[in-house]
Amino acid sequence: MGQLLFYDPILSGNRNISCATCHHPDHGTGDGLSLGIGQGGAGLGPKRRAGPGAVQKRIPRNAPALWNLGAKEVEVLFHDGRLSVSDVWGTGFDTPAEEYLPLGLKTPLAAQALFPLIARFEMAGAREDNEISRAARRRFQEAWPLVAKRVRNIPEYAAMLSDAYPGIAAPGDIDITHIANALADFMNAEFQSFDSPWDAWLAGDKSALSAKADAGRALFFGKAGCAECHSGALFTDQRFHALALPQFGPGRTRLFDPIPRDVGRMAESDRIEDAYRFRTPSLRNVALSAPYGHNGAYATLEGIIRHHLRPASALATWNKAQVVLPPIEGISKIDFIALSDTRERARLRARIDIAPPRMDDAEVAALVAFLRALTGTDSVKGRLGVPEQVPSGLEVDR
Repeated sequence: MGQLLFYDPILSGNRNISCATCHHPDHGTGDGLSLGIGQGGAGLGPKRRAGPGAVQKRIPRNAPALWNLGAKEVEVLFHDGRLSVSDVWGTGFDTPAEEYLPLGLKTPLAAQALFPLIARFEMAGAREDNEISRAARRRFQEAWPLVAKRVRNIPEYAAMLSDAYPGIAAPGDIDITHIANALADFMNAEFQSFDSPWDAWLAGDKSALSAKADAGRALFFGKAGCAECHSGALFTDQRFHALALPQFGPGRTRLFDPIPRDVGRMAESDRIEDAYRFRTPSLRNVALSAPYGHNGAYATLEGIIRHHLRPASALATWNKAQVVLPPIEGISKIDFIALSDTRERARLRARIDIAPPRMDDAEVAALVAFLRALTGTDSVKGRLGVPEQVPSGLEVDR
């Protein structure tokens, strides 16, 4: 059921985009773009394009990969950590919906699944487009029941949900929490990945890593210091760090920001020390999920590694040719305005909070080899795959 919902555009305001549009298994559970194209786009992955005058804004941040986000260790989601496990609002989670988040969400991944549905440029659409978008612009909690109503009005979904949740006595009992929990159950089952050469090495097969990857392993956990932030089974400390990645695109701009920019964690914490910090991503299947960085600033693993090694100089010499940004009429010409602001670049440099060692080219190549060894084998094919059709009858992205 979660599989069908994940691939069904019925969840979007204009019935034209699904969760899978930006998180497709063919593109490492991302979209292969630096900054995605949501409403108004057509196509899939790096081939996705904007219709003439149809796209009002790029998605401000890179579409994160979904690998292992259902793991019990995961307590923080989104690049800025605006969703975390907490009972500060009495809902089990600290989210932008605050106390209005629906009760009954089982996991952080289920809670996260609610927010793309009501995001204007992602799945909801413009206010004038549809009732869901209009409701979302008024209050979060007004839009989610409308999404649930759409789903339960499809007999096949109503029957499946009723079978899955014993507490549903009639279709009218189906609400957004049932849908979100089903989506999370699917993502957790479909995108678990712990069968990489690295896992085989951990299990005792020392031949599972090539000589170069093994050298990279030693560097990763030793001299390079990567494991200080990319720690644990998921290779993330779930904390926030400032790397001075170049600013471009619309940014996740606050109402009072003077320019298009993204201050990262500070926008959520209101702490100046969190300026330009972003959540440490998991490195599981990282070789499948380019481009890299919270805004997809680097097209290759080597590029993002070298940025870590020299953040300030990398910012100064960064070449915008590295990004994957399909042209958008009226938008492409302003994509790099923030990058041209010398004071903003100075603020980015001032907040760098990592101190990496010097590495030569051979060592960088070894690190790349190790990161490639974190790629799963059979698991990356998924378990259920892409459905041939969905109950709504709408077109499935494939």
